[in-house]
Amino acid sequence: MGPEPASGKTVKEQMTTTEQDAHDTVEAAIRSQLAKAFGGIRGVIEAAVPTAVFTVMWIATSRLQLSLIVSASTAVVLLVARLVQRSTPQYVINSLIGIGIGWFFASRTGEAKDVYLPGILYNAGYSVAMLISIVTRWPVVGFLIGSVTGDPTAWRSDPAVVKLCSRLTWLLMIPCVVRVAVQAPVYLIGGNDAVAELGILKIVMGWPLQIAALGAMVWLLARGRTPVRPAAS
Repeated sequence: MGPEPASGKTVKEQMTTTEQDAHDTVEAAIRSQLAKAFGGIRGVIEAAVPTAVFTVMWIATSRLQLSLIVSASTAVVLLVARLVQRSTPQYVINSLIGIGIGWFFASRTGEAKDVYLPGILYNAGYSVAMLISIVTRWPVVGFLIGSVTGDPTAWRSDPAVVKLCSRLTWLLMIPCVVRVAVQAPVYLIGGNDAVAELGILKIVMGWPLQIAALGAMVWLLARGRTPVRPAAS
């Protein structure tokens, strides 16, 4: 049986018994969903390895197509390993999609630095989207609660939850803003001479920054037990 309609109910009242036992507070529910989203140490490595391989190959050969082929082949090997082990290939597939888009950009221009342009544009777009979500009081982190309760919008009936999710969305947005602020000038000024720097920056400012943001979010979540009140009638 699916969750009850959200009308007049709190977020907690919409959870199944198992979910309520596992997530006694809003903070616990968000921590659980964040842990799933980040994919653990293996997900971090799978996201970084293809970029590292492309950067090393470009430095060693200065051959764009060869570097892209070796990078994509590395991601395919990681994908096959996931499939053989029957574990989720989500993070490898994300990496392959990123390589494919970067390959498209770089192949059209012949500039190796354009492999990194989609990532810069993605972070810029994500930053703007998260800022808009905060300003309009629809912070994107709130939808993590919706994924637990089965109702994507019921959390908005509680001002305390909206406030908490807005703070968490700020923390999630900061790494994206920092990446654009640092990488965009290097991309614009450095040309193909900056390919190595862009590769290093992408790795260093990728999962390490994201994990730092996650740590800050977990710290904030550990400080409180946000009560969820029903919407005022």
